[in-house]
Amino acid sequence: MTPATRSAADISLNGLTIRPGENVQTRLVISRLPSGTVIDIPVHVYRSTVPGPTVLLLAGMHGDEVNGIETIRRLIRRGLLQPLKGTIIAIPILNIYGFLNFSREVPDGKDVNRSFPGNPRGSLASRVAHRFMREIMPLIDYGIDFHTGGAARSNMPQIRCILHEDEETDGLAAAFGAPFTLHASLRPGSLREAAMQEGRRIIVYETGESLRLDETGIELAIAGTFRVLHHLGMVAQAAPSEHAQVVCVRSTWLRARYAGLFRSLVQNGAYLEKGQVYGTISDPYGEASVRLESPVTGYIIGLNYMPVVNQGDALVHVGRTDAAPSRTDLAPPFEEKPTRPQEAEADDSELYEDELH
Repeated sequence: MTPATRSAADISLNGLTIRPGENVQTRLVISRLPSGTVIDIPVHVYRSTVPGPTVLLLAGMHGDEVNGIETIRRLIRRGLLQPLKGTIIAIPILNIYGFLNFSREVPDGKDVNRSFPGNPRGSLASRVAHRFMREIMPLIDYGIDFHTGGAARSNMPQIRCILHEDEETDGLAAAFGAPFTLHASLRPGSLREAAMQEGRRIIVYETGESLRLDETGIELAIAGTFRVLHHLGMVAQAAPSEHAQVVCVRSTWLRARYAGLFRSLVQNGAYLEKGQVYGTISDPYGEASVRLESPVTGYIIGLNYMPVVNQGDALVHVGRTDAAPSRTDLAPPFEEKPTRPQEAEADDSELYEDELH
């Protein structure tokens, strides 16, 4: 079924029949807390009478990532999700458990974004993923998945997707117009991977850090969402991006060789030269201090604001515009919360690619 024919027909969601022209809010019941409290996911559906694509706006995959939640909340509250054609499905919080507990994961410690396509008899994270795949995925054509940097790491506003392999995905990323666009490989068990296998196209927007609102990043997210909707013919107009758009074909995390107090000498979004001193790590007793020199050139698209660091901690995320691979790209990918024990690292392996949602 094509996007046009799908959106021209009635759709079935959570046992409801939603007709063209209707606006509906429903709640997907996931499970119960040990106290018996029902955990459900609010889903907002906005339908035009004119056929067109169905776009998903999703946030709260990780419960502590509040910038996307606030982005969709503002879009709903301001009454901005009324498409001229097609359908918009808005889910402000997917991981209700994590939201209630200020946590990235669900109570069993698993990451919903590593649990797709899910299993109705699997872990709690797997059950959330399965319910999404059963109820929401069959309805959508395109999507924006809103995320935020993990722990004390702050991300520059950026779009992440697979670049230069699919014209429609490239078009969505360009239309969004984020300050940075990063080529991001698919992660096993992620929503993007599951969507790709179903023939759906989802881009990821990142901004700020967990449990903190990034006002600039939120307003950029709202503006970028409107540009995507305008690109798809679903809204009449959208303001053009006011930022230069930098495309990064790969990225590298600079990691701490030593434990101690990290002091950054650079800012998020700045251009970093190879050999430039980007920070220092000092012992807390005033006996030693080490200057940190960058082994690569690129733009700073993520920065660790935690001053106390251990060996191997991610410090600076560098987006790179050079396409040629180097030795620093051969290490295993960086996971914000590893799902399995990590093997011993060589002395020069503090450089990792970022975990890409």
